[in-house]
Amino acid sequence: MSTHGRELLAALRAFEKGKIVSAREAVQLIQDGDTLATGGFVGIGFAENIAVALEQRFLETSEADPDGVGQPHNLTLVYAAGQGDGKERGLNHLGHEGLVRRVIGGHWGLVPKLQALAVAGRVEAYNLPQGVITHLFRDTAAGKPGHLSRIGLGTFVDPRLSGGRINAATTEDLVSLMHLNGEEYLFYKAIPIDVGIIRGTTADVDGNISMEREALTLEALAIAMAARNSGGIVIVQVERIAERGTLNPRQVKIPGVLVDCVVVAEKTEYHMQTFVEPYSAAFAGEIRVPASQVPAMPMSVRKIIARRAALELRANSVVNLGIGMPEGVAAVAAEEKVIDLLTLTAEPGVIGGIPASGLNFGAAVNTQAIIDQPYQFDFYDGGGLDMAFLGLAQADAQGNLNVSKFGPRLAGAGGFINISQSAKTVVFVGTFTAGDQELSVEGGLLKIGADRGARKFVAEVEHRTFSGAQALKQGQRVLYITERCVFELRAEGMTLTEVAPGVDIERDILARMDSAPYIPKPPKLMDPAVFADAPMDLRERMLSVPLASRFAYDDLQNILFINFERLAVRTTADVEAIREEVHARLAPLAHKVWAIVNYDHFELAPEVEDDYAAMVQSLVADHYLGVSRYTTSGFLRAKLGRTLKRRGLAPHIYETPQDALAHIRDA
Repeated sequence: MSTHGRELLAALRAFEKGKIVSAREAVQLIQDGDTLATGGFVGIGFAENIAVALEQRFLETSEADPDGVGQPHNLTLVYAAGQGDGKERGLNHLGHEGLVRRVIGGHWGLVPKLQALAVAGRVEAYNLPQGVITHLFRDTAAGKPGHLSRIGLGTFVDPRLSGGRINAATTEDLVSLMHLNGEEYLFYKAIPIDVGIIRGTTADVDGNISMEREALTLEALAIAMAARNSGGIVIVQVERIAERGTLNPRQVKIPGVLVDCVVVAEKTEYHMQTFVEPYSAAFAGEIRVPASQVPAMPMSVRKIIARRAALELRANSVVNLGIGMPEGVAAVAAEEKVIDLLTLTAEPGVIGGIPASGLNFGAAVNTQAIIDQPYQFDFYDGGGLDMAFLGLAQADAQGNLNVSKFGPRLAGAGGFINISQSAKTVVFVGTFTAGDQELSVEGGLLKIGADRGARKFVAEVEHRTFSGAQALKQGQRVLYITERCVFELRAEGMTLTEVAPGVDIERDILARMDSAPYIPKPPKLMDPAVFADAPMDLRERMLSVPLASRFAYDDLQNILFINFERLAVRTTADVEAIREEVHARLAPLAHKVWAIVNYDHFELAPEVEDDYAAMVQSLVADHYLGVSRYTTSGFLRAKLGRTLKRRGLAPHIYETPQDALAHIRDA
């Protein structure tokens, strides 16, 4: 911070107001060329009053200056998450040419005024991963030269592509490639902070800050430490002032030793909890709200995609849901009553609960915990996410994805790179084409009429936000789910694995792609339950024993024990999965085995009875010396017996496992 800035700060404190100043006084401390760091997530935790005052100072001084130069000018702005409403609020207040010279942001979609300057080349502009920026604040505070991470490898942030630079006016390298112990890493340069602008709820006269009414705590502490240890100043916007010594020290999130100025918000609209919610006790964790009955989504393209994606959910998983189309997965999970089987998280620090959407995105109700954003990205980057459901905007044959830049439109990556590169399983969800398409479901079949939408599956994405090659190297499971088909990323590239019933592969899929996917064998049909109005019984599916865990081979007795208890076989895909599992286990043995099957509480849909019997017949011919079965259900014994007899198979269905084993031994 300049000597002039220090003199101004000393002058303000001479009025015996302690650290409490007006917004107008606080922004007088910001000098030409300073580097500002702002906290916030959409509208949560953003110091709107200070941003408004800074904009007013710049515009007023621009009008008064003969050359039209406003004060301050040539600022460098650093922020992690998108901070704006997509129109006027948030960092849009700083979207004036001359006010900022350089912008280093994690997400640009909510700040169109800054975005316009970047696209036009009127400011130096970088897009770095949101999690990386939150970690840079912390590393800057610790006096480190920068941040070392695998996050960003193979994406547009990689210096072998663009190094996160957005336009031709941006020339300095902030990211470099490093090798350590034979592994590739990206090194992000530290960014000293002159002014940190953050927000809290209550301040005492010494500048200690609590955040009890905030929906998130975000990176406020990291920014405050980075500014303080860079020799800069920290300005905090709050709702109210408390007497010295009255704040519970366990509730103080920003200690007063880090704070230089406290600004009490002048208007309610300058300190809303989110950009649409003045204050929600549920978002603040003050109360837990009853789990209201969530109305079922009407059948639509969005629901079809969300339903198919929800079939990937696994009990006890830690999950991240992106904004937009992925929010439908949460709606389906609520409708199917499986929310309690998952731990939903959001990148700004939400653990558990139900995430909010729209301009409330980032907040949540009934959470288990709210942690600081840098720690959430520690958890994510280190592999803490089991699954992530993210939007699908543009993909290519190598499995690369673009959600960050489309021609002149700059959305930015936000937390997408951290999340997609670190989750064990990544599911990208979106419509097959973008825009106008005529789709309907009739009799369980997807009917595709006119499809005038722009192509999403292109020869090469224009901006690489996700690297297919990096995902394969890391061993991630990656799916791309649309309303008409499902792709999986394999070594051969984008692989077509499923198609919707009623879809013509050549006409509805291949003809609408710029490059053909790999098709090793005829794709499976997508689960018919996805296209029906009835519930999918997702809870039962999630709690059932995985198919791979239902088989055990005893080599001493040469018996394959198969546990089909509570297994539901509803589709031809279910039948084929059983065939493949048995074949994969027994083909390497090069000899036939005996088999004993537990059919207690087994469910076989009438429409696949013949397919199931044909599958059993082929397994008997290829792999079994004989099969013995058991179930306590007389009805199932009779039903299954008739089904097998129609295929010329001896049922051998007993009531107890002992009887079934005795049959094998007597054979």
